[in-house]
Amino acid sequence: MTNIAQISKNSNTIMKSITSFVKHNKVMNALKKSNCYKEKGVSVQDVFCYLLQLVYTGKSMYMNYKTENNEPKFAKDTVYRFLNSMNINWQKFVLQLSGNIINKSLVNLTSEDRINAIVVDDSFFGRLKSKNVELLSNVYDHAASTGSKFKRGFRMFTIGWTDGNTFMPISFNMQSSAEKKNRYCEMKQGLNKNSIAYKRRKQAISKSTDTLIEMLKDVVKADIPAKHVVFDSWFSYPVTIIKIFNLGLHVIGRLKNTPNLKYIVDGKKDTLAHIYNSNKKRPGRSKYLLSVPAQIYDVENNILDVKLVYVRDRSNKKKWIGFICTDLSLTEEEVIAIYGKRWSIEVFFKICKSYLKLGKEFQSISYDAITAHTAIVMTRYIMLAVENRNNEDSRTMGELFFLAYDELHDMQLPQVLIIILDILQETLYQLLFLTNKQMDEFIDAFIIKLPKHISEKLLVKKPA
Repeated sequence: MTNIAQISKNSNTIMKSITSFVKHNKVMNALKKSNCYKEKGVSVQDVFCYLLQLVYTGKSMYMNYKTENNEPKFAKDTVYRFLNSMNINWQKFVLQLSGNIINKSLVNLTSEDRINAIVVDDSFFGRLKSKNVELLSNVYDHAASTGSKFKRGFRMFTIGWTDGNTFMPISFNMQSSAEKKNRYCEMKQGLNKNSIAYKRRKQAISKSTDTLIEMLKDVVKADIPAKHVVFDSWFSYPVTIIKIFNLGLHVIGRLKNTPNLKYIVDGKKDTLAHIYNSNKKRPGRSKYLLSVPAQIYDVENNILDVKLVYVRDRSNKKKWIGFICTDLSLTEEEVIAIYGKRWSIEVFFKICKSYLKLGKEFQSISYDAITAHTAIVMTRYIMLAVENRNNEDSRTMGELFFLAYDELHDMQLPQVLIIILDILQETLYQLLFLTNKQMDEFIDAFIIKLPKHISEKLLVKKPA
């Protein structure tokens, strides 16, 4: 009996936290603007808050209805009708909610000097055993380590915002395959082509690059405070980069080392590898190996000035990784630091799948229900992200703390010391003309003389 009382107490506490979040961040206003409202019957807020807290009960909705003493005042059919609604613009809801929190809460915790970033990536959303799910397709799972990389499911195409500490999803689309031969099921027939239900399905079977541009247009209209779009090599094509630049956004992306893509350097078109091999590299342990001003072009011969930055591959010191940046005012170090913020979206995918039951809580065959549940999972993550930032950042405790405390830093002390050592090494190399072996011996001797708690973090143990 004690355990039952404890569970009931925790459920009440969680529901109070959710209700507070919904009220403080005007979640119901965002839902209403997204065409989610009811004229009579059970309120939208009751159903939405119930779905938000369901993951914290540790039970499925079926078991929750069977075992909870304070079960919801509405039937399961009410929940399913809510999820299957074709009229709610869930993409707009996530953008409205995140945009409101970013502009009214998080921006005040970030200095004007810090560069915020819009991060783009996708993750595999599996429905491996399904057959009749609407728009189910054979999609590529780049994270699969064994077996076939093509699996049944969707690509959860996501755009997020980050200031280096907090990540917020701002838009998404459950991408099917653009090729009809790769789709197991087609979209529902008889939909009004002006309806949101038809438009999100049409977006799902479009090319991912076209979907990206369409979603970024909405992000720009929402006035999200960020001017740099960061993504992996999947989207780093000249045509896409030029289109994003024309939206008023800069691009920082990783490049594919392929002979099919060429860049203009000194009036000549060259591959990424040939440009690297043709230029002198920076000496010593520089944070980057090479930086080259270049130009990219598309099929219509539109040309854009860019910067190519090469860094050493950490997993294999003999290899390199290429980056592209359209913001020529950034230093190479800033380009690398901003790209490093892309990792936050990988953490987001991991948390949603492992802890917030993305793709596991409901097994609906409706594309609308899949989209709705994804938006609900993202709302859960947004709530946790806001709570985590409020707990970590002392400046959220009031105006006095806002004035007294510095903002959370992108880099910690060991990273700063490593940068200082890199600058010291490069300076010594230029002045004293030391060999690499002499330079390593000098740096190691210098680190050993530092305080023990610092030297242990900086000193790299060499193999025997």
